[in-house]
Amino acid sequence: MPECQNCGSFVTEAYVRVFAPNGAQHPRVCPHCEDKLRDGAEVREARSRRH
Repeated sequence: MPECQNCGSFVTEAYVRVFAPNGAQHPRVCPHCEDKLRDGAEVREARSRRH
């Protein structure tokens, strides 16, 4: 079962297929992460709390 490398939350295989780098089994960040977010192909620190 895929999980986020940052927060450990469960993510679907469809999410991994769309948002993780090619060949990766687990995404670097997910919508549940409060401290990081995707910015194009990169991952950056969140500027404010998202939840």
